Amino acid sequence: MGGGDFSPRYQEQPGSSTVVQSITANRFGIGYSGIGYGTSSVRAIGIAQRAGEPFHMPTPENCLSGDYPLARFLVIYVNKNPRQPLDPLTFEFLRFVLSRQGQEIVARDGFFPLPAAVAADILQRLQ
Repeated sequence: MGGGDFSPRYQEQPGSSTVVQSITANRFGIGYSGIGYGTSSVRAIGIAQRAGEPFHMPTPENCLSGDYPLARFLVIYVNKNPRQPLDPLTFEFLRFVLSRQGQEIVARDGFFPLPAAVAADILQRLQ
């Protein structure tokens, strides 16, 4: 924003799906939403880290490498004593989320799954 104010036309939305709905209704609209909320009525655009640098599309590869600067991992937080192991039910839930079947659900919902090696590394650290 360079120290400036928001445009008077700025419309704050309560969530990703309403951002996409608003963009669909405004042919000059632009917004930020999670990749899983994309529809055939809107399209993702490439962005650059800095002026003069190449634009990168939000692909799984560009998000994982950091070339697409708005990418982030979604994190699951567990409320537990750090000196205690995970309880069995929580561990099994996380094991499922990180499994191939769990990551297939992530992909089916339109989000980018973790690479198998990353999921395996996280699972190893949970044990």
